[in-house]
Amino acid sequence: MQTLTRGAATQMAREPERKRVVAFFDGQNLFHCAKRAFGYSSPNYDPAALAAGIARLHPDWNLDEVRFYTGIHDAVASPFWNHYWSAKLAVMGACGITTFSRTLRYNNQTVPLPDGTSTTVRVGQEKGIDIRIALDMVRMARAGVLDVVLLFSQDQDLSEAADEVRAISRDQDRWIKVACAFPQGPVRCRGVNGTQWIPIDRATYDQCLDPIDYRRK
Repeated sequence: MQTLTRGAATQMAREPERKRVVAFFDGQNLFHCAKRAFGYSSPNYDPAALAAGIARLHPDWNLDEVRFYTGIHDAVASPFWNHYWSAKLAVMGACGITTFSRTLRYNNQTVPLPDGTSTTVRVGQEKGIDIRIALDMVRMARAGVLDVVLLFSQDQDLSEAADEVRAISRDQDRWIKVACAFPQGPVRCRGVNGTQWIPIDRATYDQCLDPIDYRRK
Protein backbone atom coordinates (compact mmCIF):
# COMPACT_ATOMS: atom_id res chain seq x y z
CA MET A 1 0.00 0.00 0.00
CA GLN A 2 1.29 3.45 -0.94
CA THR A 3 0.50 6.63 0.93
CA LEU A 4 0.22 9.84 -1.12
CA THR A 5 0.06 13.27 0.46
CA ARG A 6 -2.23 15.99 -0.85
CA GLY A 7 -2.07 18.79 1.72
CA ALA A 8 -2.85 17.27 5.09
CA ALA A 9 -2.37 18.75 8.56
CA THR A 10 -1.14 22.11 9.66
CA GLN A 11 2.55 21.92 10.54
CA MET A 12 2.66 25.06 12.70
CA ALA A 13 1.22 23.51 15.86
CA ARG A 14 3.08 20.91 17.91
CA GLU A 15 2.51 17.39 16.61
CA PRO A 16 1.29 15.00 19.34
CA GLU A 17 3.26 11.81 19.90
CA ARG A 18 0.08 9.74 20.24
CA LYS A 19 -2.50 10.67 17.65
CA ARG A 20 -6.14 9.89 18.40
CA VAL A 21 -7.81 8.61 15.24
CA VAL A 22 -11.54 8.63 14.51
CA ALA A 23 -12.62 6.79 11.34
CA PHE A 24 -15.64 8.06 9.40
CA PHE A 25 -17.16 5.57 6.93
CA ASP A 26 -19.49 6.59 4.11
CA GLY A 27 -20.95 3.10 3.72
CA GLN A 28 -22.55 3.40 0.29
CA ASN A 29 -19.67 5.40 -1.18
CA LEU A 30 -17.12 2.83 -0.01
CA PHE A 31 -19.28 -0.01 -1.35
CA HIS A 32 -19.44 1.52 -4.83
CA CYS A 33 -15.74 2.42 -4.78
CA ALA A 34 -14.83 -1.20 -3.93
CA LYS A 35 -17.23 -2.43 -6.62
CA ARG A 36 -15.52 -0.29 -9.25
CA ALA A 37 -12.00 -1.10 -8.05
CA PHE A 38 -12.29 -4.81 -7.25
CA GLY A 39 -15.59 -6.00 -8.74
CA TYR A 40 -17.33 -6.88 -5.46
CA SER A 41 -21.12 -6.91 -5.71
CA SER A 42 -21.87 -6.49 -2.00
CA PRO A 43 -20.54 -4.29 0.82
CA ASN A 44 -18.35 -7.10 2.15
CA TYR A 45 -15.88 -5.03 4.14
CA ASP A 46 -15.47 -5.05 7.93
CA PRO A 47 -15.25 -1.36 8.95
CA ALA A 48 -13.48 -2.05 12.26
CA ALA A 49 -10.87 -4.28 10.60
CA LEU A 50 -10.34 -1.85 7.73
CA ALA A 51 -9.94 1.16 10.03
CA ALA A 52 -7.55 -0.76 12.28
CA GLY A 53 -5.56 -1.93 9.26
CA ILE A 54 -5.05 1.60 7.99
CA ALA A 55 -4.19 2.88 11.47
CA ARG A 56 -1.52 0.19 11.85
CA LEU A 57 0.32 1.66 8.86
CA HIS A 58 1.19 4.59 11.11
CA PRO A 59 2.92 3.58 14.38
CA ASP A 60 1.80 6.77 16.15
CA TRP A 61 -1.88 6.43 15.17
CA ASN A 62 -4.25 5.03 17.79
CA LEU A 63 -7.74 4.17 16.59
CA ASP A 64 -10.15 5.56 19.19
CA GLU A 65 -13.50 5.30 17.42
CA VAL A 66 -15.17 3.99 14.26
CA ARG A 67 -18.26 5.81 12.96
CA PHE A 68 -20.37 4.41 10.12
CA TYR A 69 -22.93 6.31 8.01
CA THR A 70 -25.19 4.92 5.31
CA GLY A 71 -28.44 5.29 3.49
CA ILE A 72 -30.68 2.24 3.81
CA HIS A 73 -33.24 0.92 1.37
CA ASP A 74 -36.96 0.94 2.11
CA ALA A 75 -38.25 -2.49 3.17
CA VAL A 76 -41.00 -2.46 0.53
CA ALA A 77 -38.91 -1.07 -2.34
CA SER A 78 -35.95 -3.38 -1.73
CA PRO A 79 -36.49 -6.11 0.90
CA PHE A 80 -33.12 -7.73 0.20
CA TRP A 81 -30.98 -4.63 0.74
CA ASN A 82 -33.10 -3.41 3.64
CA HIS A 83 -32.51 -6.67 5.46
CA TYR A 84 -28.84 -6.77 4.48
CA TRP A 85 -28.01 -3.30 5.77
CA SER A 86 -30.23 -3.59 8.86
CA ALA A 87 -28.45 -6.80 9.87
CA LYS A 88 -25.00 -5.39 9.15
CA LEU A 89 -25.73 -2.21 11.11
CA ALA A 90 -27.00 -4.25 14.06
CA VAL A 91 -23.78 -6.26 14.19
CA MET A 92 -21.66 -3.13 13.91
CA GLY A 93 -23.55 -1.50 16.76
CA ALA A 94 -23.07 -4.57 18.94
CA CYS A 95 -19.32 -4.37 18.21
CA GLY A 96 -19.09 -0.79 19.47
CA ILE A 97 -19.23 1.05 16.13
CA THR A 98 -21.28 4.25 16.15
CA THR A 99 -23.83 4.00 13.31
CA PHE A 100 -26.06 6.52 11.57
CA SER A 101 -28.58 5.64 8.84
CA ARG A 102 -31.33 7.25 6.82
CA THR A 103 -33.88 5.73 4.46
CA LEU A 104 -33.15 6.35 0.80
CA ARG A 105 -35.46 8.66 -1.10
CA TYR A 106 -36.92 7.25 -4.31
CA ASN A 107 -37.49 9.08 -7.58
CA ASN A 108 -38.76 7.92 -10.95
CA GLN A 109 -36.11 8.04 -13.66
CA THR A 110 -36.41 7.34 -17.39
CA VAL A 111 -33.90 4.75 -18.62
CA PRO A 112 -33.21 4.15 -22.35
CA LEU A 113 -33.45 0.56 -23.61
CA PRO A 114 -31.32 -1.09 -26.33
CA ASP A 115 -34.25 -1.18 -28.77
CA GLY A 116 -34.58 2.59 -28.68
CA THR A 117 -37.55 2.71 -26.32
CA SER A 118 -37.39 3.73 -22.69
CA THR A 119 -38.79 2.65 -19.35
CA THR A 120 -39.33 4.30 -15.98
CA VAL A 121 -37.69 2.87 -12.87
CA ARG A 122 -37.61 3.91 -9.23
CA VAL A 123 -34.11 4.85 -8.12
CA GLY A 124 -33.06 5.27 -4.49
CA GLN A 125 -30.95 8.31 -3.69
CA GLU A 126 -28.97 8.96 -0.53
CA LYS A 127 -29.71 12.30 1.13
CA GLY A 128 -28.01 13.91 4.10
CA ILE A 129 -25.29 11.33 4.78
CA ASP A 130 -22.40 13.53 3.62
CA ILE A 131 -23.81 16.44 5.62
CA ARG A 132 -23.99 14.30 8.77
CA ILE A 133 -20.39 13.14 8.29
CA ALA A 134 -19.23 16.71 7.73
CA LEU A 135 -21.03 18.00 10.82
CA ASP A 136 -19.56 15.27 13.02
CA MET A 137 -16.05 15.82 11.63
CA VAL A 138 -16.22 19.52 12.44
CA ARG A 139 -17.91 19.00 15.82
CA MET A 140 -15.34 16.48 17.02
CA ALA A 141 -12.43 18.54 15.73
CA ARG A 142 -13.72 21.62 17.53
CA ALA A 143 -14.25 19.61 20.73
CA GLY A 144 -10.61 18.47 20.64
CA VAL A 145 -11.40 14.76 20.88
CA LEU A 146 -9.36 13.69 17.83
CA ASP A 147 -6.07 14.38 16.11
CA VAL A 148 -6.67 12.47 12.86
CA VAL A 149 -9.87 12.40 10.83
CA LEU A 150 -9.71 9.19 8.79
CA LEU A 151 -12.27 9.30 5.97
CA PHE A 152 -13.40 6.25 4.03
CA SER A 153 -15.07 8.07 1.16
CA GLN A 154 -14.29 9.68 -2.19
CA ASP A 155 -17.16 12.17 -1.94
CA GLN A 156 -15.68 15.53 -2.92
CA ASP A 157 -18.48 17.28 -1.04
CA LEU A 158 -16.47 16.45 2.09
CA SER A 159 -13.57 18.64 0.94
CA GLU A 160 -15.27 21.68 2.48
CA ALA A 161 -15.47 19.89 5.82
CA ALA A 162 -11.76 19.06 5.51
CA ASP A 163 -11.08 22.78 4.94
CA GLU A 164 -13.10 23.63 8.04
CA VAL A 165 -11.16 21.13 10.15
CA ARG A 166 -7.89 22.74 9.03
CA ALA A 167 -9.32 26.14 9.95
CA ILE A 168 -10.12 24.82 13.44
CA SER A 169 -6.55 23.53 13.66
CA ARG A 170 -5.22 27.01 12.93
CA ASP A 171 -7.68 28.77 15.23
CA GLN A 172 -6.94 26.44 18.14
CA ASP A 173 -3.21 26.22 17.36
CA ARG A 174 -3.60 22.46 17.45
CA TRP A 175 -2.24 19.75 15.14
CA ILE A 176 -5.00 17.96 13.18
CA LYS A 177 -4.68 15.79 10.08
CA VAL A 178 -7.42 14.80 7.64
CA ALA A 179 -6.70 11.58 5.73
CA CYS A 180 -8.75 9.77 3.08
CA ALA A 181 -8.51 6.01 2.48
CA PHE A 182 -10.09 4.50 -0.65
CA PRO A 183 -9.93 1.31 -2.77
CA GLN A 184 -7.42 1.59 -5.62
CA GLY A 185 -8.00 -0.65 -8.61
CA PRO A 186 -6.45 -0.68 -12.09
CA VAL A 187 -7.98 2.73 -12.87
CA ARG A 188 -6.33 5.44 -10.80
CA CYS A 189 -8.74 7.10 -8.34
CA ARG A 190 -8.73 10.32 -6.35
CA GLY A 191 -9.25 10.88 -2.68
CA VAL A 192 -11.06 13.85 -1.20
CA ASN A 193 -9.30 17.09 -2.10
CA GLY A 194 -7.21 18.67 0.65
CA THR A 195 -6.58 15.40 2.51
CA GLN A 196 -3.77 12.88 2.77
CA TRP A 197 -4.61 10.11 0.30
CA ILE A 198 -4.20 6.49 1.40
CA PRO A 199 -4.96 4.10 -1.49
CA ILE A 200 -6.12 0.62 -0.41
CA ASP A 201 -4.90 -2.19 -2.64
CA ARG A 202 -6.79 -5.44 -3.24
CA ALA A 203 -4.64 -7.52 -0.87
CA THR A 204 -5.15 -5.10 2.01
CA TYR A 205 -8.89 -4.86 1.37
CA ASP A 206 -9.25 -8.65 1.21
CA GLN A 207 -7.62 -8.99 4.62
CA CYS A 208 -10.48 -6.93 6.07
CA LEU A 209 -13.54 -8.76 4.69
CA ASP A 210 -16.57 -9.27 6.91
CA PRO A 211 -16.98 -13.03 7.56
CA ILE A 212 -20.73 -12.73 8.21
CA ASP A 213 -23.29 -13.43 5.47
CA TYR A 214 -26.10 -10.90 5.95
CA ARG A 215 -28.40 -12.26 3.28
CA ARG A 216 -31.78 -13.45 4.51
CA LYS A 217 -31.70 -17.17 5.17
